[in-house]
Amino acid sequence: MTAQTVPVLELDAVSYAYRGAAAPVVTDVSVAVEAGRSLALVGESGAGKTTLLRMLLGLARPTDGEVRFDGSALRRRDRAQMRAFRRSVQCVFQDPYASLDPRRRVRGIVAEPLRSLGVATGAEADRRVAEALERVGLPGDAGNRFAHEFSGGQRQRIAIARATVCDPRVLLADEPVSALDVTTRVQVVDLLAELKETAGLTVVMVSHDLSVVAALCERTAVLEHGRVVESGETSAVLGSPEHAYTRRLLSSVPRLPGAAA
Repeated sequence: MTAQTVPVLELDAVSYAYRGAAAPVVTDVSVAVEAGRSLALVGESGAGKTTLLRMLLGLARPTDGEVRFDGSALRRRDRAQMRAFRRSVQCVFQDPYASLDPRRRVRGIVAEPLRSLGVATGAEADRRVAEALERVGLPGDAGNRFAHEFSGGQRQRIAIARATVCDPRVLLADEPVSALDVTTRVQVVDLLAELKETAGLTVVMVSHDLSVVAALCERTAVLEHGRVVESGETSAVLGSPEHAYTRRLLSSVPRLPGAAA
């Protein structure tokens, strides 16, 4: 495999079992995403999506298999290399109400990764925060306000600004619009698609909603009970699903306005 074809982020035959559990929650999952591309991990609650996300973030080590970033196994990386990994791979979480500290002003929330990862402080951090907030379409005074002063969609934009302020290469999105109303979902999905194109982000999205996947992701892996039952180009998986579980998901999820059929 040449350097040009090495995935930026890869799960290679990973399994994961919680201590004392009778069976693994994830079994022999292999998925990969190339730089600048987008991948969806789809399934109902309990399918193993959150466990896979934790492994992709380096927060959980697989029982078997490897998680690789730029072809290098995470478990072999030293502290400095993991620090660089955490700057390169950021995450937007599901609930914009729970993921933002209500006691802090927005500029402090967005600046946190800059400080914790040693990227920037002072005037440089202020500049990066202002740029990140502008990039996600928030007003100029947003940094001076508290998160509770914003709507759900605006809060998720704040979360996206925080995740992108360090200019990561990969953005992991954990059910990023499931807590939002339909109209706001469309706006946030459009924002993620725009950031993917303008910033060259690689996007991995965890979702149970195939309408959102159709609007954003180029490839899709469908999980059932911790196993991948179908994967491929999103247009093929959603247009001509081969597995009964995928067909059931498609029939049960309403489409976003303007999403592909």
